[in-house]
Amino acid sequence: MKLISWNVNGLRSVVRKGFHDFLAREQPDVLCLQEIKCSSADCSEPLWEADYETHWNPAEKKGYSGTALFTKPRPLALACGLGLAEHDNEGRVITAEYADFFLITVYTPNSKDGLVRLPYRQQWDALFLEYAKRLEQRKPVIICGDLNVAHTELDIAHPARHRFTAGFTDEERAGFGRLLEVGFIDTFREFEKGGGHYTWWSNFAGARARNLGWRIDYFVISPALRPRLKSAFILPAVMGSDHCPVGIELA
Repeated sequence: MKLISWNVNGLRSVVRKGFHDFLAREQPDVLCLQEIKCSSADCSEPLWEADYETHWNPAEKKGYSGTALFTKPRPLALACGLGLAEHDNEGRVITAEYADFFLITVYTPNSKDGLVRLPYRQQWDALFLEYAKRLEQRKPVIICGDLNVAHTELDIAHPARHRFTAGFTDEERAGFGRLLEVGFIDTFREFEKGGGHYTWWSNFAGARARNLGWRIDYFVISPALRPRLKSAFILPAVMGSDHCPVGIELA
């Protein structure tokens, strides 16, 4: 089973930049999208609807945030958000239940310039972890998406320069670390221990061509799924967004 996650930074935009070719080439069983910036009514595409059942969780604010799920196997159940009204108006979470796991796609809030949203981000991280652990009591969990944090210095170019930048603060890194502390596994690090592997690049100063990026997009799994994990990968050659897709394969 092949699962892919991609922050597309505007689905309508990436559709004009080779999205259908990407789908045809990679053929994921499940594709999770973040920052879609639209609703299903804004972006109806028969070319993918023929192959995938689609589910959408747009933000209340037009052109902002939002998540979507394209899936070939039909979920047993589907839920949008964390079940907390005050945190669910930005369309950041979709949870699909399959026979042997829950799949959560998430677009974690950015702490913003000046870290003005860092307190909210810390609250979100704690609530999200509680949510994932509640699901895990029922069956294993897969978490994927743009978690908006580079966990270690290996996950970011020039770590010293970004020491107090949103996405690389001690608080955000600790929030991701708590996922691992309770047993979740960063799948990419099961196969690749070195640096220089990134999933997001600034649009300035030729950062992507120079591979000066951040690894902030992840697949994180419950330990019970580790025996089924065949591979974890990053697809940096896929263009169309300032992020690239990431994925895993399960036996």
